[in-house]
Amino acid sequence: MAVAKNQSIEIGGVNIKPGEHRVVDLPVSKLYTHTDLSIPVQVICGKSAGPTLFLSAAIHGDELNGVEILRRLMNSTQIKKIRGTLIVVPIVNVFGIIQHSRYLPDRRDLNRCFPGSIKGSLGGRLAHIFLNEIVKKCDYGIDLHTGAIHRSNLPQIRANLDDPEIFELAKAFSVPVILNSNLRDGSLREAAGNHNVKILLYEAGEALRFDELSIRAGVRGIISVMRKLSMLPSLKKTRKLIDPILARSSFWERAPTSGILRPLVSLGSKVDKNEVLAYVTDPSDMFDQTEYEVKAQYGGVVIGGSNIPLVNEGDALFHIARFEDIQEAAASVEAFQNTADNQPNPVFDDQEFV
Repeated sequence: MAVAKNQSIEIGGVNIKPGEHRVVDLPVSKLYTHTDLSIPVQVICGKSAGPTLFLSAAIHGDELNGVEILRRLMNSTQIKKIRGTLIVVPIVNVFGIIQHSRYLPDRRDLNRCFPGSIKGSLGGRLAHIFLNEIVKKCDYGIDLHTGAIHRSNLPQIRANLDDPEIFELAKAFSVPVILNSNLRDGSLREAAGNHNVKILLYEAGEALRFDELSIRAGVRGIISVMRKLSMLPSLKKTRKLIDPILARSSFWERAPTSGILRPLVSLGSKVDKNEVLAYVTDPSDMFDQTEYEVKAQYGGVVIGGSNIPLVNEGDALFHIARFEDIQEAAASVEAFQNTADNQPNPVFDDQEFV
């Protein structure tokens, strides 16, 4: 049976034909120094027909894990032999990454500026370009994120799990936690959904830092999703995937007072209701050692947390996902961590494409 031929795709006025791999500089704006600024885009247009998938990172300019995930992915030789079309955007917020900042120069969050406008704010204009030149031309997308500065996230997928196809792709990503996440006004996921583009959001690691486990899991997860979409051939010898656990809700435990934080749990820890997660100590009261307990409101698994021991009253300390079966969730996290420990080579292994 003959395989259908892929179609050409146009990005930024550049036509990419089947079988071509092109780098496109998508013009955005100028800096106040009159220096041209553009979004770097890599496009692999496979010879055979298939889905069109975009991969994006650094919508928040200080979230760097995704940049390295996409570098490793594109450095693999076999990724170029795909069905369909792959559009890779390692840096969306080019303004933010220059300044090591989550935000745009006008302090707007790009992930709250969609769908944007060609005549709107800087964020609105950038969102408009990205949505119209990249997102609307795709069937699927994977958007890569990290925690904020001084906060780490356990590798997790956030998505609209009420969509059966998105749920299946989320499971294929093979990280321990899948969190059902409502759409936020102005977000990329909301704008993409309005154009029937199905999106996964990968959260892992901390801003302005590389986390090897998160990077490796991200590369493998993307490859797994591409296999699920038949953009890549299935492995002859299948690798056992992590059986992820679905969380329908999550909550933050916050500092009851200001002081010095002494945590007792880490990312991936199973916690029970009323378990003490940390102590906050008053630094001016070293002799009496007055400590305030931070307790879990509910049982669950720690999927995010603060890395800085200096806290103000009300600061978010531990992000805990709630599961119907906490033991099963904890086992999934442990299996994921053990798998990562047994794969010491940080370079993606092309042999997995055989």
